[in-house]
Amino acid sequence: MLDMANDAQKEGFFSRVSEAHDADLHAGNLTNWQQEYDQTSCGSFYGRIVELPFEDLQVFCEHTSQALQQKCVVWPDSVWLGIPKANQEESRINGLSIRPDTIMCRPGGCDFQLSTPQDYDLYGLVVDKFTLMKMADVHGVDLNWREFIEHGRLGVPDKTLADVRFLLARLLSGHDVSEGSASVQYQATPPRLQHDIVMMALLEILKVETPQPAKTQSYHHRKKVVDCVRQFLDSHLDEPVTVTQLCEITNVSRRTLQYSFESILGISPIQYLRMSRLNGVRRALIQVNKSAQDSETVSSIASQWGFWHLSQFSKDYKQLFGEQPSQTLEWQI
Repeated sequence: MLDMANDAQKEGFFSRVSEAHDADLHAGNLTNWQQEYDQTSCGSFYGRIVELPFEDLQVFCEHTSQALQQKCVVWPDSVWLGIPKANQEESRINGLSIRPDTIMCRPGGCDFQLSTPQDYDLYGLVVDKFTLMKMADVHGVDLNWREFIEHGRLGVPDKTLADVRFLLARLLSGHDVSEGSASVQYQATPPRLQHDIVMMALLEILKVETPQPAKTQSYHHRKKVVDCVRQFLDSHLDEPVTVTQLCEITNVSRRTLQYSFESILGISPIQYLRMSRLNGVRRALIQVNKSAQDSETVSSIASQWGFWHLSQFSKDYKQLFGEQPSQTLEWQI
């Protein structure tokens, strides 16, 4: 596999490069995904995606500067593998920790959640299901679709992971060429060869992977608690919510509620409530900016998300995003 990557750079090809300074705008830059990103660490955001374009295969590297809670859906009839770069801080998929020897895996058309740390780099591979099945049949690889559907993470040997990361780094590297707000990268590997290299790498992973399911029943209970709270908050955006109220709707103690959020999302329920609503305000401000609706003000949008003390809201907003809400409203998008 390494020899193929080393010998591949001989003809011209271009990859797409996109950058963003808002987490949710960055989420929209990944082709054919449905995503919503909430920023959870403090400071200005920078995101970058380098993506190779194929009809039945998507290959990308994503960098995000701030910690995020991500809601994701991959395009239908596909399989996604998420491979963190080496030596990353811990991330989670649906509350399951991703260790150095594990990768993420979800089928297309299926909701899932990621919790990612600051300065995070992730390789992504999305392949059309029919293409993968055909390639596996040709090379005699048995695919266990149940593992792709039921488990969010797969164990992979260190040597295989190192080889795949090296290959993807080579394929996604190149010389930037300016092209408006985005850019393209010159790739010296012809498209068909790139496609075959990535497909062979996928098969190498799938030949040696082992499922890594949750090991305790308590995980499923904790995730159910978190999902219940998230659904409740989504339908009560402009209402003040207390921890006592969340304990009542989930029928758990305050301690269990706290532990459930910290183990599944890595943050407390109060942090999640505040940050999800601040991110909701930010999305609304950017949408108003895009549509040029002069009637909408910062205070009116903030109140729609349950913020009634505007001075405290402005302080919290600036602490999280590194700018005042009025500055977001004036963005040149």
